[in-house]
Amino acid sequence: MNPAHRPVRRSLPWLLAALSMIGPFSIDAVFPAFPLVGAHFGVDAAPLQQLISVYLVTYAAMSLFHGAISDAVGRKPVVVAGLLVYALASVGAAMSTSFAMLLACRGLQGMCAGAGLVVGRAVVRDSLEGPAAQRLMSQVMMIFGVAPVIAPMVGALLLPLGGWHGIFWLLAGFTVLLALALQLFLDETHPPARRTRFAPRPLLAGYRSFGRDRLFWPLLVSSSVNFAGLFLYIASAPRIVRELLQLSAQGFPWLFLPVVSGLIGGAWLSGRMAGRHSANSTVSLGYAVMLLACAAHLLLALLLPAPRLPWSMLPLILHGIGVQLAFPTLTLLLLDRFPHHRGGISSVQAFASLLLCSFVAGVMSPLLSRGMLPLALGASALTVAGVLAWWWYHRLTRRPLELPLADAGTAAMQAEIAEPR
Repeated sequence: MNPAHRPVRRSLPWLLAALSMIGPFSIDAVFPAFPLVGAHFGVDAAPLQQLISVYLVTYAAMSLFHGAISDAVGRKPVVVAGLLVYALASVGAAMSTSFAMLLACRGLQGMCAGAGLVVGRAVVRDSLEGPAAQRLMSQVMMIFGVAPVIAPMVGALLLPLGGWHGIFWLLAGFTVLLALALQLFLDETHPPARRTRFAPRPLLAGYRSFGRDRLFWPLLVSSSVNFAGLFLYIASAPRIVRELLQLSAQGFPWLFLPVVSGLIGGAWLSGRMAGRHSANSTVSLGYAVMLLACAAHLLLALLLPAPRLPWSMLPLILHGIGVQLAFPTLTLLLLDRFPHHRGGISSVQAFASLLLCSFVAGVMSPLLSRGMLPLALGASALTVAGVLAWWWYHRLTRRPLELPLADAGTAAMQAEIAEPR
């Protein structure tokens, strides 16, 4: 059955959003617990930051395989199995007797958590086409957008009850329940007739074919860098909230509420623009809003000797809007480059994005989070890199990009086939 005509359950956006929430919950919920974890294991801020970077590195590495495995055995088994192993890793983290054991369990969490993000994107594109796919992606992002603000608040509320251990027990329970819900309500969107064999040689050959596609690279860079500038602030949340703003663990919403407001607003706008505006208009508007946010960050950092609430956090709203305006369209354009390997291409996109985010969390954040001006400069540099990559793609596909999303993808592929590389 053509995906455009396949009936989609009403529960699908909620299930996919819940899958997407695992990532921010795994990162943001542990932020308020950093001081308790450090005191319990006798480690300072630098090792504690590795709780984020180790998770992201393993997340990125395993993301290269989740999509390809789902192309071979189906989407549903990969997601359900990944959630169950993630739950076991969370139990191990809650029962850790050393910081090394906690880091190892965080690494195992990262290896499994990517299954939901990577395979979920492929499910969207398996199920729907064109503007309908963009609207579904935007719906997922709107629901998902509440996770970054809920996660640190939940983490802070659990500290007096179960300490930092309670956060990991909650993650274990959440993923077990989600695995059960997916087993009951998620339809398999990748039938056996469309599956490909999972083996190292074909997998590497597929990745090489991605690399030979000249439109792949600007789309990959643009979609990967898209979130990195905003993620620099998210990864720096402990130092921004605790040291720069001098707030308690209950102060994290001052940073995450603007982020979430922007992400939800941008996702809503993206859904409204689906089918009404060209891919070029949607992504270009997203990057224009992100550049405006970076300019506001820089101006406030220069004018204010110390960050001040709420003004220093308000540009995060604009940044979130810009990210979500651009991201659904960028993702769908990239998936449309390889319609028979959507799981594989989603894996590569997730790998590149998460590898960059791990660099942001492990290197850029510790170096730049000493002040709002260095953070603003770092976020601006990342955003400009995304703008340049989008401009590169726009130069290669100027005419197709003036069409709606579904027609733009088809026209771009036809133009690429017609031209010698």
